[in-house]
Amino acid sequence: MSAEAAVSRETTESVSRETPGFAVRTAADLAEYGAPLEDDQTPLARAAHHSVLVRSGISHPAVARPTETRVFVVANQKGGVGKTTSTVNLAAALSQLGQRVLVIDLDPQGNASTALNIDHHRGTASTYDVLVDGAPLSEVVQYCPDAQNLAVVPATIDLAGAEIELVSVVAREGRLKKALQAHPQIGTAAEAGDERFDYVFIDCPPSLGLLTLNALVAGDEMMIPIQAEYYALEGLGQLLSTVDMVRAHLNPSLAVSTILLTMYDARTRLAAGVAAEVREHFGDQVLKSAIPRSVRVSEAPSYSQTVMTYDPGSPGALSYLEAAREIATRGSVE
Repeated sequence: MSAEAAVSRETTESVSRETPGFAVRTAADLAEYGAPLEDDQTPLARAAHHSVLVRSGISHPAVARPTETRVFVVANQKGGVGKTTSTVNLAAALSQLGQRVLVIDLDPQGNASTALNIDHHRGTASTYDVLVDGAPLSEVVQYCPDAQNLAVVPATIDLAGAEIELVSVVAREGRLKKALQAHPQIGTAAEAGDERFDYVFIDCPPSLGLLTLNALVAGDEMMIPIQAEYYALEGLGQLLSTVDMVRAHLNPSLAVSTILLTMYDARTRLAAGVAAEVREHFGDQVLKSAIPRSVRVSEAPSYSQTVMTYDPGSPGALSYLEAAREIATRGSVE
């Protein structure tokens, strides 16, 4: 018998003798329970539990499905705030929580398509075909190979010219809304049945052009990722003014329902100050879960993955999972 085996056996037997009914359990044992860990479990235990669930193909306990499809517009005209990163990771996290999710990539760079391992080379059926040629969404949907129940409408570089091509089109700002309304899997439980998408996330480019306007007209809820740094607050007023104009003239049902703090560094006073200011201004719209600055989150897209599958036990993955659970359990904002 090896020394390691002897130590392991003696330790286990000693604990069992001193504590009747006690058994040493591994992370795999905990995963087989299928129940969430209690709040008093250590962060390391939660990380191990989530990692084993994902790598073993075991589903998380599902959260309740909404009674109708919730359409989120993820927008912020400032680049580099974690908009696309948050879109793909929240979508993947919700799919792990038993939800059916559709991601619509409206950014010509196609970064969301890359992170979800979706083919988006030039000529691929994409959001360009939907907006410019009127193709049905159902004909351009691809399914993510790494996440169950996660579908994607990819973006190609062709989308860069869409704004110019749409200039002369009548009702050009409503093209995406029309496509969503025509999709058989988007709507209420009575209309679309059990095969309906529970969530649609529209990832916008970092600008307030016609592509973003199409998203704002099509969506019911808006999620704004805000980097926990001073510059991130400067352009927020312009974005909210645009939302007010869209609400007044094109889409009265649009509501800013979710604010997500990203790249949060708890070690700095600046991050804490920005977070406090955002929470004071937006109140309950701000998610309790903030996304920490994480190398693993940044690395994941280079492997055509979200952090939810690239490193399920990392702080970034756990934070996105909690943010997704929070979105699902608190419902939409009227």
